[in-house]
Amino acid sequence: MPSRPSCSERVPRSWSRDQRLWWLLWSACPGLGWVSLRTLEAHAGSLEAAWHAPLAELPPLPGRGQQGLEQLDRFRRRWGEAPLERWAQQVQGGRQVLLPGDGASPQQLGQLERPPLALHWQGRGSLWPCLAYRQAVAVVGTRRPSRHGLAMAEALGRALAAAGWPVVSGLAEGIDAASHQGCLAAGGRPVAVLGTPLERVYPRHHAALQRQVAEQGLLISEHPRGASVRAGHFASRNRLQVALARAVVVVECPERSGALHSARLAWRQQLPLWVVPADAARVSGRGSNRLLGESASVLLEPADLVTQLGPGPLARTAARPRRPASPAPMPAAADGDLLRALGERASLEELCGELQQSAGNLAPRLLALELAGLVRAEPGLHWRRI
Repeated sequence: MPSRPSCSERVPRSWSRDQRLWWLLWSACPGLGWVSLRTLEAHAGSLEAAWHAPLAELPPLPGRGQQGLEQLDRFRRRWGEAPLERWAQQVQGGRQVLLPGDGASPQQLGQLERPPLALHWQGRGSLWPCLAYRQAVAVVGTRRPSRHGLAMAEALGRALAAAGWPVVSGLAEGIDAASHQGCLAAGGRPVAVLGTPLERVYPRHHAALQRQVAEQGLLISEHPRGASVRAGHFASRNRLQVALARAVVVVECPERSGALHSARLAWRQQLPLWVVPADAARVSGRGSNRLLGESASVLLEPADLVTQLGPGPLARTAARPRRPASPAPMPAAADGDLLRALGERASLEELCGELQQSAGNLAPRLLALELAGLVRAEPGLHWRRI
């Protein structure tokens, strides 16, 4: 087995405050995607220089043509020659958003065919190192499952949480919601990748569930506040769920399902893929059953999955269901080293260098301190003592 890369290899240096703000500002330009942004940056030397470059000196943008350049120029004129501080106020300094240049950003996202420009988040920031190492399990399936499918999804959420695995899903109706509910019930850390901005709830009756996930786990969206919601957004989040996971489980899905897209992505990335067998007579299970004929692993019991995966990254700190009368758990005495390294405030990169440990090893310790109310996660994967 190859040795794990050192922290310095896995956690590159982060962008500066101004670099982050320029990226966020350009990302807000209508119709501007990853390839166009990188084209502008490479041509001008920096996104700041691209902002001030004459329109005639800007390169053609892939698939945009002259009309795209004119739209870009209207966006620049709207914000003026010195937009950064005004933009910083609008986006609250880029708080709770993870960008490609942040040291703790999951590097595998940059290898996607369409990488996210930004990941807006709410909840436990200490879970990000787990996701950067793909130390989570994605559970996907249909919005209209059978009772058996619902029961299996909930049982999977419980079992994975008990074993210390963050559970990634989409917070949609059906299988997604059931897996999150099982994870929450076992005191685990659910991770929901949304197809809407963070302030939107879909379906609407999931408001309480979405709030619970934010409190106990992590909400993630590539769509900024106020962005319009489109049908394609719910399909495009599949690539993010798979990219953050070590393994994918399909509980139940029909043919022509987003869960099948997730399964194809898992195979393409050579991830383990498990499928729960469904009633052959039900339309809701025809797609997932077909995967069983294409070399997916059969999953009959949640315990089988846990046995194959082993303990998760949060196995030592996986929370048990809260008891109202109990005080918040204190971290182990050994975490005095982490608190001393943290000082008043430090980044994940700085903590890795100071303690000579990987981000994956520090993640559960940081989460324990966060749960104990001793530290708070801040933008760019920094932590501050409370």
